[in-house]
Amino acid sequence: MRKIILTVLLASLVTTLLNANNYSLAHESAMDTSIVTKAGDTLTMLQAHQEHYNEAYILAAILNQHHYSKTPLDDSISARIFDSYLDNFDHYHIYFLEEDIKEFEKYKYHLDDLLLKGNVDFAFEVFNTFKKRFSYRVNDIPKTLEIGFDYSIDEYIETEENVNSWATSYNDLGEEWRKVLKSQSLSLRLSGEEQEVINESISQKYANYLRAINQYESEDVFQMYMNTLANAYDPHTSYFSPHAAENFEIDMSLSLEGIGARLVSENDFVVFSEIIVNGPADKSGEVFIGDKLLGVAQENDTTFVDVHGWRTDDVVSLLRGPKGTYVSLKVLPANAKSESEYKIFSLMREKVRLEDQAAKGEIIEYTNKNKKHKLGVITIPSFYLNFEAARRGDKDYESTNRDVRNILLGFKKKRVDGVIIDLRRNGGGSLQEAIELTGLFIPQGPVVQVRNADGSVDIGTDPDNDTVYDGPMAVLINRFSASASEIFAGAIQDYKRGVIIGEATYGKGTVQHLIDLSRFLPEEKVELGQIKLTLAKYYRITGSSTQHLGVQPDIELPSAYPAEEYGESSQPNALPWDKIQATQFNEIGKINEKLIESLRETYRQRLKSDAGLIELIDTINELEKEKLNTRISLNETIRKKEIEEAELREENKEFSRMLDTPEVEDLKTNLKIKPRVEDVYLRQGIHLLAQMIESLG
Repeated sequence: MRKIILTVLLASLVTTLLNANNYSLAHESAMDTSIVTKAGDTLTMLQAHQEHYNEAYILAAILNQHHYSKTPLDDSISARIFDSYLDNFDHYHIYFLEEDIKEFEKYKYHLDDLLLKGNVDFAFEVFNTFKKRFSYRVNDIPKTLEIGFDYSIDEYIETEENVNSWATSYNDLGEEWRKVLKSQSLSLRLSGEEQEVINESISQKYANYLRAINQYESEDVFQMYMNTLANAYDPHTSYFSPHAAENFEIDMSLSLEGIGARLVSENDFVVFSEIIVNGPADKSGEVFIGDKLLGVAQENDTTFVDVHGWRTDDVVSLLRGPKGTYVSLKVLPANAKSESEYKIFSLMREKVRLEDQAAKGEIIEYTNKNKKHKLGVITIPSFYLNFEAARRGDKDYESTNRDVRNILLGFKKKRVDGVIIDLRRNGGGSLQEAIELTGLFIPQGPVVQVRNADGSVDIGTDPDNDTVYDGPMAVLINRFSASASEIFAGAIQDYKRGVIIGEATYGKGTVQHLIDLSRFLPEEKVELGQIKLTLAKYYRITGSSTQHLGVQPDIELPSAYPAEEYGESSQPNALPWDKIQATQFNEIGKINEKLIESLRETYRQRLKSDAGLIELIDTINELEKEKLNTRISLNETIRKKEIEEAELREENKEFSRMLDTPEVEDLKTNLKIKPRVEDVYLRQGIHLLAQMIESLG
């Protein structure tokens, strides 16, 4: 099916290019220029190159005609691109002036027309203006720091986004910047730094940021603009420049020597967007999605490179290195109120390979009400398939289905009483593997429906009548279970085959294909980028889309990750939820509403007594309270007290963990692996599965 889609797409686009009357490859090739600011900085003013015009035209044509949504590239999309592109540079409205915005607004409803002609000049005009404005602001920082701050004044800085208006002059922005610099200065002061060192550190940080911005090349600006164009259709349609495409391939192969994490740029910070399961970052337990990377130090070096404002590619190059070497990170937790709350730790670089992502099984002996149970837990970090090895005919090629099948056969020999499939943080992967994995637990039948852009529907069906395991089972999911994970969990739920426990899943119900743009201009001999294009949508066998809604658990555990902040619903321009006709299937019926209600009552009782659940709920409530407090004090006494109270809360949590229940101590002994005493979800899953086994007799 994929080959047919791409062949039709290629033929259609070639026809479009040949028949286009309003397109010409004769744009003048621009030369980058330089200006000298009043402060003496030499800033390079970037301009589009010839290949950018060609590539923009192709990309705009593909999106206009072939995106799943069938949304034309019109004034509405133009406005989305305009707002989003400005937001990339100045989310908090602290650089551009009102006069800049007025100058840009002539483009707001005309970017669609320009892009369909291959014109990308708007992107470079915005970037060059931003560079000049930022240069002015950075050069003004030493003067502000030299004047100094009064830390006894009772004033605050607002963390709530203020994006209602643009400043009319630099003086209007001065007070906001004074508070930002004072907050940063106070954070360093409370960590024990002298004021002279503080001033030098802050000045150097912004000077490094300016240097990084001045190192941007035309390709970087074009990449950002084309990705903004692609994201205007949906958050999973993306553009990769040739260099970015190379890095994407490295990431997908999982053979890179590094720390096992992916990074993105967000509002001047480099942020962890994904932690690869079983990679160095994951094993450390020190870094989480949403944390900000402040600095990097190489092995045997105590000096941290400040990466504030760096390009993601440049930061990644610092993190990469030979296997077995160490790299130190300075990381600011996602929920930190100020930069003084950073932590420093070291990681040993490893090569994250496919086998590190492989499914792993373990048997846990668990006692519930004096009844002993032998439970099998299978952790699946992703739905993987080694295509190359399979194509070569290797006998033991890695695949999710094959590995889990072998684990289940081992469980049967050891006579387990029940099985848990742990899909937490599984972001998806091979759809076929998810279908075949479902087939291990059902006799036969459909697993997923895929609706294509032309309205046709393909049904993914269990390829055999073999059921490898037909005993009691539960599936653990969380907010970061997505895509193929949602297909598996949804099918198990629809067949009433097992109980689903955890959080509602991410809600990614769209299908993308990677398309090489060089195929559309083979005669140009120029390497172009790639587009990851949304061409289809997933639906459960009941007809319900997994888009936005995800999979709702039968037993819902406490969550610190609301959908409007972390799920598909948090993404701009996400495609809507909808429903198609259900396909025919026969419920297995091992799970019924009476059993689920019984398990819910068991869980409700545990909410009153389980130490881990109580602590988790308290932590979530604390986070919710912190979100409501949008002000950070710039008074030294008050800020110090806030930090001490936060540290005390953490100490109390650590102490409470030492006093955990005997049930957990027994679980730690029986696991015979690194204790997962803080894994509240796994504990609840184990207990509920044991309760289900007893209910089923």
